Amino acid sequence: MRIGTTVCGLTLAAGLAAAGTGAVAWSLEEAAKPYAGTTVDVVFLLRPGYEAAEAMLPEFEEKTGIKVNIVKHPYENALGEQVRDFVAGGDFDIALIDLVWIGNFAENGWIVPIEKFTSNPDLADPELDLDDFFPLVLNAFGGWGDTIYGLPFDNYSGLLFYNECMLKDAGFDRPPETWQEVMDVYGPALTKDGKYAYALQSKRNETQSADSFARFLWPFGGSFLDENFRSNLLSPESQAGLNFRQELMKFMPEGIVSYDHAETVNALAQGDVAFITEWSAFYSTLKNPETSKIADCLKIAPEPKGPAGRKPALGGFSLAVASQADEKEQAAAWLFIQWVTSKENALEYLERGGVPARQSVYQMPGVAEKFDFVPALVESWQEGVPEFRPRFAEWPEITEIVQEWGTKMMLGEVSVEEGARIIGEQMEAVLEKAGYYSGKKPLIQ
Repeated sequence: MRIGTTVCGLTLAAGLAAAGTGAVAWSLEEAAKPYAGTTVDVVFLLRPGYEAAEAMLPEFEEKTGIKVNIVKHPYENALGEQVRDFVAGGDFDIALIDLVWIGNFAENGWIVPIEKFTSNPDLADPELDLDDFFPLVLNAFGGWGDTIYGLPFDNYSGLLFYNECMLKDAGFDRPPETWQEVMDVYGPALTKDGKYAYALQSKRNETQSADSFARFLWPFGGSFLDENFRSNLLSPESQAGLNFRQELMKFMPEGIVSYDHAETVNALAQGDVAFITEWSAFYSTLKNPETSKIADCLKIAPEPKGPAGRKPALGGFSLAVASQADEKEQAAAWLFIQWVTSKENALEYLERGGVPARQSVYQMPGVAEKFDFVPALVESWQEGVPEFRPRFAEWPEITEIVQEWGTKMMLGEVSVEEGARIIGEQMEAVLEKAGYYSGKKPLIQ
């Protein structure tokens, strides 16, 4: 998907609309007057980025008179709750969209393209500046086909978090740059005396399919699907990555297949492992002395490179206006989305524990020094794989398949080759039923 020209066009449209008649300058307060007293409902997750937005919310509500009703859910429940609501024509006015849900939400008509609002001079903030979002992030999280539906919110990249003190004690003056270095050099040197080099979150849920399985496909040149939407898991590159993951387990804690994010982050925080590849959102947990014993030793780098280069995990969300909302609710919802993801608020959001997708905030003096994950994050967002997990509507079915057989691979209950074959067969059955091979659905992921 390439929608850079569309983004530029929307930016220009917003600017021209705002410039329009030479009337008084646009302000949030004036734009919101017709919608004062309106309530909009949105799902938030139990994560730092959402706590940051919630802490900022009183300012928005005071300026606008718009009430934002937050319904909190753990990630595991967020998709189902929203789907049920949209199918029933329920109450949600804003859609919280994971990277892998965007195809489902767009194809079902549950969300409204942002052009409806960016082309309206009464609603479009002339400082919106869509070009300020990292293009990879805007396209991956907010776009489907040639259309932008949502603005990036609470966005992550996979980063290498490491214990610099532990590495120095083992004779290293830098973190590993390649996965092969992890296998050949760092793994053997750091796995001893009850400590381990690496922990890979691999619990059977999206953690297994996205954070474990997919993490070792792309850097090795593999992928879930080829250009014809047939399984690519038996390709030499995909097999190399999955076999590498299997061999790397000897440098991980026993029981790694039961590790979710909490256990993995805690293993580094308690000094039990030397490094992890985790989402940037966990920075605040690892840097806080109250939750981390290694806060003073914590360092961050980009994920290691594989034979195909650096292909970090890409994760996070966008916020989009729900089509089921009435006109006043849609306008109010847009004003909130535009405000919470704005350039103006990006620094406060970052300081409160969120991860904005605005390029400008990371260029501000002192930001990279204060938040030392920033250089690695910015590098990871220069180039990546939007379809790190396929973003079509069928991913929830496919992830269940990957979870089951990916776990069996790691446990040695099935060989890597056999597990990949079974996943491929079951994955293709899902795609065939959906209509990708008959031409009913376009080959977009």
